[in-house]
Amino acid sequence: MNSEKLAALLGAAFVLTLGGGLQAQPGAAPTRPAIRFPELPQASPLCTNMVRVGLTDIKIVYSRPSARRHAVFGGIIPYNDIWRTGDNASTKISFSTAIKIGGADGGPLPAGEYALYTIPDDKEWTIILSKDTGLWGKEGYDPKNDYGRFKVAPMKLADPVETFTIDVNDIQDDSATLNLCWARVRVPIKLEMDNGPDLLVKIKESMESSVRKSSDTYLKAATFYFDHTKDLAQALEWVNLGLATHPAGAAGPPNAYQLLYLKAKILSRQGDREGASAAAQQSLDLARQIEGPTTAYNLLDTEIIHGARQ
Repeated sequence: MNSEKLAALLGAAFVLTLGGGLQAQPGAAPTRPAIRFPELPQASPLCTNMVRVGLTDIKIVYSRPSARRHAVFGGIIPYNDIWRTGDNASTKISFSTAIKIGGADGGPLPAGEYALYTIPDDKEWTIILSKDTGLWGKEGYDPKNDYGRFKVAPMKLADPVETFTIDVNDIQDDSATLNLCWARVRVPIKLEMDNGPDLLVKIKESMESSVRKSSDTYLKAATFYFDHTKDLAQALEWVNLGLATHPAGAAGPPNAYQLLYLKAKILSRQGDREGASAAAQQSLDLARQIEGPTTAYNLLDTEIIHGARQ
């Protein structure tokens, strides 16, 4: 046997001897598999709400505690004390554009992210927007970092809300309501977006350009003007131009019934009842052909037709 094979055999024997010696040690604890503690449900789960109002993106990140049979405001959430407006880390709310918040008692708010704190009270809540968004709850809160404060009157809910909820509702092109709801309390915070004037200028510039426009473009422009300005003559002109567009082989645009419905609304607002009724009837007939007998325009156009007869 050569020296290399002998060395290999001696090495293997040493390892086996060492292993046997380790196993034979008295009092050694047996090896047990590690047990991972299971993930448990959170008492106040994290929630992220994202919604667009007009051209403004709103994002809300907060934790949602539940009442669990406790008295909430004036109970587990004391009156006249600052509240993180949720649970765990401070509630964050961000706006992609500048807005106005809080109605008459509020004011302008630049685009950005803020921590939302409140001071609940039976008659009036104080809403606080802080520039310090890195706190855990209210620990370390400093009024010096407040961007602003305003007051909001709470409203009583007929049906209780078990889990704290922040939602954005009553959404229009330029406004919405941010609601804080828990137990039998709803705190409505008014949000206003001033996108209208700038958009009106951009729409007019686009519509006056030499670029060819589709019937859908005319419909969108006329609808925005109808909803946001008193320039009904311009809106009506765009509707008629949209109706005059003819895709190859078609008698009219595919959205003619929508254009005619908008035309009926414009004429009705202008006081032309006969013209409004005629346009609504045309819209209704076309809608039934395209969408079928259960079309929503059965109600929409019929309302204008009946209104014109009164």
